[in-house]
Amino acid sequence: MKAETYISVDVEADGPIPGPYSMVSFGMTVAGRMTGRRFERTDPESRTFYAELRPISDDHVAEALAVSGLDRATLLREGRDPAEAMTEAAAWVREVCGDDLPVLAAFPLSYDWMWMYWYFLRFTGESPFGHSRCIDIKTLYAAKAVVPVAWATKRQMPREVRSRRPHTHNALDDAIEQAELLQNLMEWPGSAHREAGDAGGAVAPDPSGTASPDPSWTASPDPSGTASPDLSGAASPD
Repeated sequence: MKAETYISVDVEADGPIPGPYSMVSFGMTVAGRMTGRRFERTDPESRTFYAELRPISDDHVAEALAVSGLDRATLLREGRDPAEAMTEAAAWVREVCGDDLPVLAAFPLSYDWMWMYWYFLRFTGESPFGHSRCIDIKTLYAAKAVVPVAWATKRQMPREVRSRRPHTHNALDDAIEQAELLQNLMEWPGSAHREAGDAGGAVAPDPSGTASPDPSWTASPDPSGTASPDLSGAASPD
């Protein structure tokens, strides 16, 4: 069986879906390598890729673009040609993965995968991640913590799992932050270990049907300090 290299990817966009709207930037970093059942973390700052792209349509949601902190006029004038950037991105993925299978990792996967897959196919004809080599960090946490997906938010994760980096909405910064979250989750023993006596906390099930904090820990705000953007026109959901 081939080893896998996990690539943490974060996307910023000026609307909810690709095609009518544009991906304005994306960042990628090598998060780690999976060999059989063994995960090895890597320094998420050591191998990275970042691009700011020229918009592909006139339509945009001003509030979504504002989240990224990028200026539309500057992107139209100085943003990279999407075909050139996506071709270079695919070559970078192949280079850093070598003989390994590339796996795209994101939080939540549905948003970033949608944009990257569409852009790779539209501008290069294929994706280096195939049509399904991906891992959703949100689902990974829900499965390990044994909680509903709705509870799998960064705010409700135990401190030892969360990245200590701020969520800045710069695509590369956030890809690196996300890589640390993935690394921590891959090494985290999960709820089975907690139930055996680990004091680390995730959200404890509440008979009322709502999330209630495990008394062994206190939830602290998401490092971004802001609420997750609305997907009706979001740049990148937390």
